[in-house]
Amino acid sequence: MWCQRLAWLLRGRRGSTGHRWPWLLRGPGPVLAVPARCHPTAPASPCCAWQLHQDHLELRYGSTVMRLDFVWLRDHCRSASCYNAKTSQRSLDTASVDLAIQPQAVRVDETTLFLTWPDGHVTRYGLEWLARNSYEGQKQQVMHPRILWNAEIYQQAQVPSTDCRSFLETDEGLKEFLQNFLLYGIAFVENVPPTKEDTERLAKRISIIRETIYGRMWYFTSDFSRGDTAYTKLALDRHTDTTYFQEPCGIQVFHCLKHEGTGGRTLLVDGFHAAEQVLHQAPEHFELLAKVPLKHEYVENVGGCHNHMIGVGPVLNVYPWNNELYLIRYNNYDRAVINTVPHDVVRRWYHAHRALTAELRRPHNELWVKLKPGKVLFVDNWRVLHGREAFTGYRQLCGCYLTRDDVLNTARLLGLQA
Repeated sequence: MWCQRLAWLLRGRRGSTGHRWPWLLRGPGPVLAVPARCHPTAPASPCCAWQLHQDHLELRYGSTVMRLDFVWLRDHCRSASCYNAKTSQRSLDTASVDLAIQPQAVRVDETTLFLTWPDGHVTRYGLEWLARNSYEGQKQQVMHPRILWNAEIYQQAQVPSTDCRSFLETDEGLKEFLQNFLLYGIAFVENVPPTKEDTERLAKRISIIRETIYGRMWYFTSDFSRGDTAYTKLALDRHTDTTYFQEPCGIQVFHCLKHEGTGGRTLLVDGFHAAEQVLHQAPEHFELLAKVPLKHEYVENVGGCHNHMIGVGPVLNVYPWNNELYLIRYNNYDRAVINTVPHDVVRRWYHAHRALTAELRRPHNELWVKLKPGKVLFVDNWRVLHGREAFTGYRQLCGCYLTRDDVLNTARLLGLQA
């Protein structure tokens, strides 16, 4: 049944460009004609006009046309009896709101919407607040501002590394680091003592460390102590980690503590930049990669480690209200059998996957970095793919995964949009 629904959803979508993507700037959509059952009213001010419909209020404020459901307007009331301003939590029992509710009176001045409900309760909304928080306002906004890059763009930007002491001891240093990380998806900290303990101290400055099947702080060499290609000297193609988790790890920390040999450079590719190229060149490919769910799997039976992890999700993940890309799940090593869509979708998916892979593998999109003791790399695992070239000799790395929510929380507390 799922396959039939998905096939129906995808059928006929090839070449569609009807979706609004956040990096394609377009004007607001056309205003729908008012049904005959609605009750028109006079404009409240030169920049604001409103009209009552049977189940919603249509409000034009500036260039934004909002359609606000009456239940939504009652549910989001910010009065003292409906909302606890101290805890920023709703007090109103949403289940108590009549689903057929209509306001008895509506009034709009230059800054505020006033609604009087059948029980006499009055709700007040700032027009600016409504413009920001309505669906129509949100779909025009970007949740996470970013700078998409290839190797040349990143190198020309000359993004500075953050000194370890500044990172650990000052909010200014931490804020600068996080701003760079949020914009580019990668950031470096220099002059870190080359020990696992100091790397852990660095990580804990911005987030709770996420413990996984690999432990809390991982520490590895090429001894194949785990059932993963990363624990060898082989080259690793670009990929994101833990695609086999239902929620892939958000941030990855790398610190090369020692390398006595050659090779081993780290490869970094901005997956969002590659996805944007696919969107421009073949939007139907982008749309398919954002819709088809795939399984990723990790099976391990090495020594005392026995694990079987399965994660499900599309390659590209977008917010449904504004179609902003927020997660890429790309790992050809761990992708499981494709059995979640029917055959007529499978071939189209392979074409879409090939288009994305071609972009990810273009040499001008590859940023190569030589990790060395004292230089710690933070990678947004939901955006930036990493890999490495083969190496010789003894190479010792440590690192960890960080919880994405906590990193973004730290950034917001420092006044950044995250």
